[in-house]
Amino acid sequence: MAERTARAILCPNCGKLVSASAEECIHCGMKNPGRWHNVPLMKKLLGGQISYVRGIMIVCIALYVIALLIDPSALFRVRGIFQLLSPSGLALYLLGMTGSVAIAEGKWWTIITAIYLHGGLLHIFFNLLWIRQLGPVVEELFGSSRFFLIFTISGMSGFIVSNAFGIRFTIGASGAIFGLLGAVIFYGRHRGGAFGTHIYRQTIQWVVILFLLGFMMDVVNNFAHAGGFIGGYVAAMLLKYQEIQSETLWHRRLALLSLALTGFAFLMVVLSLFV
Repeated sequence: MAERTARAILCPNCGKLVSASAEECIHCGMKNPGRWHNVPLMKKLLGGQISYVRGIMIVCIALYVIALLIDPSALFRVRGIFQLLSPSGLALYLLGMTGSVAIAEGKWWTIITAIYLHGGLLHIFFNLLWIRQLGPVVEELFGSSRFFLIFTISGMSGFIVSNAFGIRFTIGASGAIFGLLGAVIFYGRHRGGAFGTHIYRQTIQWVVILFLLGFMMDVVNNFAHAGGFIGGYVAAMLLKYQEIQSETLWHRRLALLSLALTGFAFLMVVLSLFV
């Protein structure tokens, strides 16, 4: 009995108990459900047992520190509160800042890398604060894999819109954050009822306030915010949320593909430094 229990695993597709040696899950029909059982990281990723929120925050902080170390002299060029501990433009450009200039040079990967770059202490502080608040909510409503997909799609769509409108240089996770807000708004609007209506109204208030604040500050890229919001709303609509459809293996595979694409984008940043 103990031996059989040890060989039982949770199917990465349907989440039900199945034999690790089974050729097909008896519940959902997935082929070889125990294929990744002996690879701990893949087991967690394909089993939806990992949160992407902390990883995103760690990468943002690490790149912010690296940007400061590339050009330490920028620390002493303070031109206002929004430029406090601000990396230099050269450092951010080298690390994958996007904008119409980078796209004109063929650096398509910057629409991904720029999501994780920040231009100052207040910039990264408030963005990480929003990610820390919204990330777990979206993971709870949509699942961790769909959260990462929405985050990535929103960040990319925000910069695509921004670049299309000719913004020369831009960085930051705020487009992705607006995408998370768009996803929550879709959830509340589509779910309805007392709970859904409350979430919808509360999130709408946040979005309106943030958009108004954005229009009152010159340093804010409102095109990226709008593009990210639309991208997040549409992504949430297409991917669905947990109450309609539990996260599937395909969602997790798409999240892994998105993660691989992000890694490849940063590899292109490293390679571009030597070209």
